[in-house]
Amino acid sequence: MPTRKVDFATLSLRDALDLAVLIEEEARDRYEELTHQMELHHTHDAARFFRYMVGNEEKHRVALAERRAKLFGEEPRAVTREMIFDVEAPDYDEVRAYMTPRTALTTALHSEEKAWSFFTQAAAQVGHAEVKKLFEELVAEELEHQQLVKKELAKLPADDELRQEDFEDPPVAHD
Repeated sequence: MPTRKVDFATLSLRDALDLAVLIEEEARDRYEELTHQMELHHTHDAARFFRYMVGNEEKHRVALAERRAKLFGEEPRAVTREMIFDVEAPDYDEVRAYMTPRTALTTALHSEEKAWSFFTQAAAQVGHAEVKKLFEELVAEELEHQQLVKKELAKLPADDELRQEDFEDPPVAHD
């Protein structure tokens, strides 16, 4: 699992909500990075989609943070961003300077599948009933997100025959 020092068997509801908020935050931040990268390379359709994903991740993060605040107020967090890595955030290895809308959506689909897998595995390990219920809700939400991305993918035409190599600059020797 892409977490460090998280004992799912003893995870409290407060800590589980904090973990979920951080996962959404990490994904939002990665999508922001990818948006900027696509804009830099003038891959505007992919940038537009990644910007859309920034909004989705932020909306989900806010809902979880509000739920946490309502239940636990300003109680300090024990879970930190350093305890997670790439739970739902898109993999850097999947991103290229030139991305079609299809490749951008496929990257997002893989991220939603990672999150679904993470919460499915975590739910099986938790000991606290409320935490299990939260993780099961998150599993269902990630499945919904996968279905939404798949629906959008189905609307897109097939990619043309362009390859990544068509957009890479050859190495340049320096004097």
